[in-house]
Amino acid sequence: MHYRTLGRTGIKVSPYCLGAMMFGAVGNPDHDDSVRIIHKALDAGINFIDTADFYSHGESEEIVGKALKDGRRDNVVLATKAHLPMGDDPNRRGNSRRWLVRALEDSLRRLGTDHVDLFQIHRPEPETDVEETLSALTDLVRAGKIRAIGTSSFPASEIVEAQWVAERRGLVRFRTEQPTYSILNRGIEREVLPVCERYGMGTLVYSPLAGGLLTGRYRKARQTDTHRSTFGFKHLTDEHRLDAVEHLVTLAEKADLPLTHLALAFAITHPGVTSAIIGPRTMAHLDDLLAGADTVLSDELLDEIDALVPPGTDVGTLDMAYEPPAIQRPVLRRRGFGERAAA
Repeated sequence: MHYRTLGRTGIKVSPYCLGAMMFGAVGNPDHDDSVRIIHKALDAGINFIDTADFYSHGESEEIVGKALKDGRRDNVVLATKAHLPMGDDPNRRGNSRRWLVRALEDSLRRLGTDHVDLFQIHRPEPETDVEETLSALTDLVRAGKIRAIGTSSFPASEIVEAQWVAERRGLVRFRTEQPTYSILNRGIEREVLPVCERYGMGTLVYSPLAGGLLTGRYRKARQTDTHRSTFGFKHLTDEHRLDAVEHLVTLAEKADLPLTHLALAFAITHPGVTSAIIGPRTMAHLDDLLAGADTVLSDELLDEIDALVPPGTDVGTLDMAYEPPAIQRPVLRRRGFGERAAA
């Protein structure tokens, strides 16, 4: 592995980050097998693990904690996240001080450690002042429970606002961002990646295989892997995305590369990307991804990808991608009937 610096933190991380979302009830419920997968990734040189409290409702963190016992913790850059709901109580979620302090304590207990190297806010929350969030995170950093803080799926405007608030209030600032990025989803090239580079933020991009589409197991009229279909992901049957996959399969075959290797090499080629998160569910998945770790794409091949999916554009949208409230809620983008009638 050729290690990279995570933004300006000085922390060295591998270009592949092991994502733990598939460890637990949502993916691989076998704890011992999941631990073996984690150990193999670490033995291969991956030193960066990303999980979240929300993954299998804490089970993913518990599995990662088991895998890092017996002296492995000190050699791992460990990242987790908080924000998504962890119960029916409306206060067991979000970006408030009240919840983040509790969420971190719960994560540390499940992970079996006294600190995490990176604590990330899983999603933006417009109703919570970012100063409230940064103030709480600053106290947790000063308490030694967090080494660095980051965001996930934040729009460029909210990244900039958080940087300004941190500077003006003397608070710890976000050092990383975790956005979605793949050949099929290149929208972050337009603003998010340039903003992260401007502020010296590292990026660990998720879904470099486009939520499973760039594994080659989802093709037009012939799906050979139905595991992810149990999640009801619409992006797996999006005709525009499937058409693009067919062209990419041809491109990969011409380059004599597996589609997965092409996709991951593309993701870590961008100078604004620090690490790409891989999320194997089985040992076979991990073996395939590790086999492509040294893949380098030629400028000619990258030009062909640009011609197929222009820089800064998306072919459809991942179902798990963040949508701001103004996009999700019609009431925020339409005047009420009474207002229109009175105008």
